[in-house]
Amino acid sequence: MKVAIVSGTVYGTAEEVARHAQARLQAAGFEAWHQPRVQRAELEAFAPQALLVVTATTGMGELPDNLQALYASLRDQPPAWYGLPAAVLAPGDSSYGDSFCAAGEQVRELYADIGLREVLPMLRLDASETVTPELDAEPWLDQLAGALRG
Repeated sequence: MKVAIVSGTVYGTAEEVARHAQARLQAAGFEAWHQPRVQRAELEAFAPQALLVVTATTGMGELPDNLQALYASLRDQPPAWYGLPAAVLAPGDSSYGDSFCAAGEQVRELYADIGLREVLPMLRLDASETVTPELDAEPWLDQLAGALRG
């Protein structure tokens, strides 16, 4: 199964977690693909059979700059991915209060709007509780691998 991993990052944490997710899913036998700052055409050319978005939150709960154009494009012209399995992994910092992992919630709403099927509850990784988010994500990534296998 081809799994596209898209990352939205500000300081690099989400991208590092996405790279780790790619390696973890590849080790589990998936064709996992991650392209930092991916353009829609590149994503569609990969022809994903599943989608994982790893996104930080910036500002007052917004998507990072490098994810905004792709998000808007998918929202405004939904791809023919109805029913595709998908998941969201959201590194954040709970000290930001209500905006904690808000970008991840926006991605979840996008999934619902364009018909993607969320196969696991969103993972929220709290920077105030961990210094190794990529390692803390491993049990969830293993669950994701199981969910994608059916």
